[in-house]
Formats: sequence, structure tokens, C-alpha cells
Amino acid sequence: MADPENAQEFTALYAENHRRVYAYAVARAGWSLADEVVAETFLVAWRRFAQMPGGAALPWLLGVARNVIRERFRDEERQRAIAAEMLAWAADTPDVADGVAERSAVLAALAGLSENDREALTLIAWDGLSPRAAARVVNCSAAAFLVRLHRARKRLTQAVTAAQSPTTRSLTTRPVIAKEPSR
Repeated sequence: MADPENAQEFTALYAENHRRVYAYAVARAGWSLADEVVAETFLVAWRRFAQMPGGAALPWLLGVARNVIRERFRDEERQRAIAAEMLAWAADTPDVADGVAERSAVLAALAGLSENDREALTLIAWDGLSPRAAARVVNCSAAAFLVRLHRARKRLTQAVTAAQSPTTRSLTTRPVIAKEPSR
């Protein structure tokens, strides 16, 4: 953390460069992400204020903004790729029985969930971890993980129910979701 003297210097740096960093972010990431990019850029600048080059603050800040934008696009692309792969799994599943149709609906619904929900569900159902072990993977307490898992299961059930046709809904009342192993 910067000391009070650096806080005044940082405030001056912010006032002097905010507009140009914001313009850079809008040009590269669009209006919708510009505020987040600028905020993260100046957060990095605050944390690394002592390492910032003296006379070349703007190029350094724009370099940080560039890295923030690139990381954000990588994250978004990674999420699109995961969702597309899960949808491909669902599309490749032949519709030969109710169980297969249900599996396809669950995979499609799973692809539409957030990354955190998918991770909680798959750590338990696919990777076979206990809630305590899964909590270590996501760096939270076992109790917090169980809450996440409960909410993820609820959202998955809602997504599957919404995706099923009226005739399929009468055949199955709820999707088959792996129950958590005993502790």
C-alpha cells in the first residue's frame, strides 16, 4: 500500500491520465467495459506505484490497460469455448431414449450456467470429489461450497425444466443430478 505522500502523487497521476486511459479503453474494449478496464488499470497502478517509470506514466498505464483488456477477452473466449464444447456434447448425443434425452437436456443446461456453477457441479459429479475437497479446489470453506453447490443444482434443475418440452416434462419431474457424497 502506498504511503500518504504517494497518495497525493497517485491522485495527481490519476487526474492527469484518467481521460486518456479511458479513451484507450473505449477504443479497444467498447463503452460497456471501459469503466472496468480503467478501474482495474488504476488499481494495478496503485499497487505497483513504486515500480512505475517516472517520466513515462501514460505508456505504462496504457500497457497495463492493454493487458487488462487482453486478459478479459481471453476469459470471455475461454467461457465461449467451454459452452460451445458442452453444447457440442449435447448435440452429438443421439436421442434414442428418455435417459439420453435427459442427458442431452442436462448438458445443454449445464453449458448455459455460469463458470462457477458448472465448476461446483462438475467437481462433485464428474470429478468425484467430496464437498470438502472441492472446497479446497475453489479456495473456500466447505460450508460455503455446499451453499454454492446447492444453488448451482437449483439453477441447473430450473434450466433443465425450462429446456424440456411439455411432453418430456410429464415423463421426468427432475433431472438426474449426482448427489453429494457423504462427508
